[in-house]
Parts: sequence; structure tokens; C-alpha cells
Amino acid sequence: MSSPLTISAEKTKKNASKIKDPNSGEEARLASTVPDPVGYKILVLLPITEEKTDGGVWISEQQREREGAALQVGYVLKMGADCYTDKDKFPTGPWCKEGDFVVFRSYAGTRFKIEDNEFRLMNDDTIDAVVEDPRGLRRV
Repeated sequence: MSSPLTISAEKTKKNASKIKDPNSGEEARLASTVPDPVGYKILVLLPITEEKTDGGVWISEQQREREGAALQVGYVLKMGADCYTDKDKFPTGPWCKEGDFVVFRSYAGTRFKIEDNEFRLMNDDTIDAVVEDPRGLRRV
């Protein structure tokens, strides 16, 4: 069964920019609590999902949280200093960069929340693909 969630790429990018470059005291407080990944870790921000399906049906917060935990796409917020530096493992260079939407396995990485934002801290080699526009992706 496919997920009813619809990803909002625009809202996710806007949220990420507030975290990376805060404008207000509230945003700065949030930005200061977001950890910097170390070594070969990548900090991925899970995307913001729409509250209604494409057909206009409201999705409960509980359902959105349950489905969101299994999302297989995220936004690369920060990268550790050692990401993709192993030339034997990554002979063609980095698989992704900050600002990319990436695909990974369900439940991959260390999951945590800061306020209403969910993040995953993942190894650089757990990224499976880069996608230009994540809105059409559905968990199956």
C-alpha cells in the first residue's frame, strides 16, 4: 500500500534555510540546537509533508508521524568533514551534496527530533540516490 503523504519540497527547503541561516531569535535558537555531523556522517532533514492528500482528504497528525518515520527521502542539511573522502570507496566522488534531496532505506540512520523537525544522522554510504523533485515519491 502506498503512503498518502505528499512531500512539500518548497516548504522543506524554506525550513532548511531557516535552520542554516536563521533570521530571528526563535530561528537562531533552533539552529543552535541542530548538531553538526562529524566524520563521515550526513545530517538529513526529513521533508515537510502536506496535511491533505492530493484528493483533499485530511491526514491525521498520528498517521503523518507514523508514515513520516518510514520516509525514504530527505534533504541533505550538513555533511561531516570526512564525507566521501575515501577514494577507494567513492572513486567517482561524492554521491550527494548539501541541498540535495536523497533517497535511502526506510528507518536508516539515527533518528531524532528537535521541536517539530525530524532528522536522521546517516553514514555517507547509506545514500542510495539523489532526486531532483521528491514530490512524486511514495513509500510502498
